[in-house]
Order: sequence, then structure tokens, then C-alpha cells
Amino acid sequence: MSYVKPAHWADPENKLFPHQVGFTCPPHDFDAAPTDFLRIAPETVGVHGRMLHVPGYGHRLDQRKANFGLLEEFVECMANNGADVCGQVGSNWVHASGLGVDGIRDHCAMLSDKYQTPFHMAGYAMVEALRAMNVEKVALNAVYHWPDWWQGTVGFLREAGFDVLWAGNFVDQGFIATQEACNARRWCFDGDLAEKSMAYVAEKAPAADAYLANGMCNFRRAGDGLAQRFVSLEVDLEALLGKPVITHDNALYWRIFKTLGIGPVTRQGALLSMLSNG
Repeated sequence: MSYVKPAHWADPENKLFPHQVGFTCPPHDFDAAPTDFLRIAPETVGVHGRMLHVPGYGHRLDQRKANFGLLEEFVECMANNGADVCGQVGSNWVHASGLGVDGIRDHCAMLSDKYQTPFHMAGYAMVEALRAMNVEKVALNAVYHWPDWWQGTVGFLREAGFDVLWAGNFVDQGFIATQEACNARRWCFDGDLAEKSMAYVAEKAPAADAYLANGMCNFRRAGDGLAQRFVSLEVDLEALLGKPVITHDNALYWRIFKTLGIGPVTRQGALLSMLSNG
């Protein structure tokens, strides 16, 4: 029996917000995406998060492939409860799946159609964002990502047709001594590392059209220690580098906003500034 989204969600009177967004994230990560997205969104937007549940999860790519079906469970749950669009945080799930670029595109389209609710994955949203900006040459700041993680991202980008001029993480850049020391930070780093690492990548690849980053990295703000992701830092980083900064967080938010037909109310970088609320 084919799925039918509850008809009462078609009536605006039954919704808490005119635009309702569902997010999911990998197991064992308290994820900032719902909060970050809501901070830059119009007040007409409401957000709900649902963490994936994988007992014994150890951040391995094979675990992501084995639990890929949980994404469909997430979309169905959000559709049942009135989400207008769904977003998946975690850039490595696209290449861990083994589906390839076209396979991921088709899988997202299948789930979107089946549950009458658009579904976007961060890893594929970056591809869509780069294509929308007519970018060809890129360089990747792989931040804390383990080698097999970021190498998978590079392979995915190259399969999508982009020329990756340079890629490497904080260890490759010389800012952290070992991958073990990097992992121990639990994805959260000193605030000045965002600027230093992006400047390093730009120096390695001055011919890039845009500079990329695995966007779910966190940086502690000087003074109060608040953790911030690239979406909160992109304006200053683009001013420093003179090129667009495309990350997995701003690409996912761009794709969700685009689906809703609205844009952020805050000052953002080149990608998100392509959108409007008109």
C-alpha cells in the first residue's frame, strides 16, 4: 500500500508554522543544525530535530552504509507530523552509501516523492550549490574529518565533475599533531582555527573558484566560548579570502530555504545571499 501524507497538513490552520522543517543528524552528536538554521530563518519557520538511533555507533563509514535505511524512517516520521521539508546533517553519508552522485540524487528524489515531503542531504546539497554558482575548481578544508571520510568527500566531488585542487584536514595543515588528538576535541576547536585553516587552504589553491569546508565543524568564539559553525563565520571568511565559502552547513540550509521559497533574514555569504524572501 502506497504512503499517503495525512491530508490535514495541507490546511494551514493545522500547522504551528507556515514553514516546518525537520532535521536529522548522526547518532551520538548533539547537532547545532536546527538551532543554526532557526537563528537565520524568518519567524515563520519552525524546526524539529530527530536524532538517528544506532546502538554501538562508532562514527564508521560502514555503519552509515548499514543504517542508511534509517533516513527513510526519518522522512516518513517527519511527513506524518507535518514537515514541509527534511534535511539530513552529516556529509559522509552520501559517499558511504556507495550509491554514487546520481544514485544519491535519485534516492533523495524517491524519498521526496514517496512521502510527499522534499528531502535533502548535506553531501549532495553541496554539489547542487556548487553547480548553482557555476563553480568548477575547488579546494577542501577537511577540518577534523578522518582521512577516509574526507577522501570519500573528494571522490564524491570529483565524480560530480568538480576539479579538486587541494584537500586536507587540520592534521595535514599542521595545526593539530595527530588524528587522535584531533578526534579528542569532539569536533569543537579554538575560534581562530577557522580563519587560519581556511587561509591555509586558499594559499594551497589560489586558483580555486570557491573554498569548501566540511561544514559541521565547531569553533569556540573568543570571550564567551560559544561554539559557532561556518555558517556564522562565512561573511568574514569570504572577505578574507575573496572567494565564496561553501560548506556542508550553508549548502544544506540554502537547499532547504530554496525548497521553501524563502531566504535568511541575517547577513550571510555569497551562497545564501542568492536567496530572497520575496
